[in-house]
Amino acid sequence: MKNYIIKRLFLIPFTLLGILILNFAIIQFAPGGPVEHTLAKYQGFNVNATGQLTGGSELKKSSSTYQGANGVPEDLVKALEKQFGFDKPWYYRLGKMIADYACFDFGKSFYQNKSVGQLIVERMPVSISLGLWSTLIIYLIAIPLGIKKAVQDGSKFDVWTSVAVVVGSAIPVFLFAVFLIVFFAGGNYLQWFPLHGLTSDNFEELSFFGKIKDYFWHITLPVLTIVIGGFASLTMLTKNSFLDEINKPYVLTARAKGLSENQVLYGHVFRNAMLIVIAGFPALLIKMLFTGSLLIEVIFSLNGIGLLGYEAIMTRDYPVIFGTLYIFALIGLILKLISDITYSLIDPRINFDHI
Repeated sequence: MKNYIIKRLFLIPFTLLGILILNFAIIQFAPGGPVEHTLAKYQGFNVNATGQLTGGSELKKSSSTYQGANGVPEDLVKALEKQFGFDKPWYYRLGKMIADYACFDFGKSFYQNKSVGQLIVERMPVSISLGLWSTLIIYLIAIPLGIKKAVQDGSKFDVWTSVAVVVGSAIPVFLFAVFLIVFFAGGNYLQWFPLHGLTSDNFEELSFFGKIKDYFWHITLPVLTIVIGGFASLTMLTKNSFLDEINKPYVLTARAKGLSENQVLYGHVFRNAMLIVIAGFPALLIKMLFTGSLLIEVIFSLNGIGLLGYEAIMTRDYPVIFGTLYIFALIGLILKLISDITYSLIDPRINFDHI
């Protein structure tokens, strides 16, 4: 296992390099850009996600490199190119980005007077809070529920809980969020929970226990929304995995030796059945940390990494786009390695050294 860990750690920089080059190449062909976005704003237009201009009167086709540059002083265009670094050739920009990222220098946002690293650090607590609490609660609910459903397969309990699982997987997460807001956060019914931010405005003035209470008060509804929408798939994965193991010959042998059902279930079946569940942990955590919480961050006004990346894409803030992608990829690779190590700890028979 030691050789495998060293090999994976050695490959991480090369994997990140490939991701950076691929995304840099895609950006070169993406419609629109920071220069065009700024020129459009200068003329009173908006640039949508596809790079098309919206709002105002229709622009005439211009001979300029940038759509919407018609009527704009050429000096302004040149100044914007220099400001955003587009006065240099693509290979220079790519080389500089790779060298800077090797030192974890992600540059400065095009539109905010802050470094990308500072923006990520400021937004990270929100995403970590949503991701860790949601993942923890999902596993605490889904694994015991999946095991019980497998043991009582076909019973009334299995049938009724399957209804809840189907509902949880069929209804979009944002509908759960709207439902909880209407009923519990200042809608037409109860006003038990706040609707904005991760903490209150007077958070720094609260006592230690007051800060803890305020934090959980704000995060309850967002986390509950993610849990409701995310526990279904893990529950069914756990159930199917346990059902597959329960029907294998070694379980019948263990029962024939006189072992109790709990000894069979948790002494033999659990270790083998949990392997596939553990394999999905990195993907689930990444989803909870970033992509899966994007709508939740928007609906509950939470400034997390997912929302930061989305805003950067809409405004073509390339340093923020590349910085967040780099962090996503790095965390994903580390979590995948941790998942493999956990595999080996749970079942020593699994050996990755030959990979």
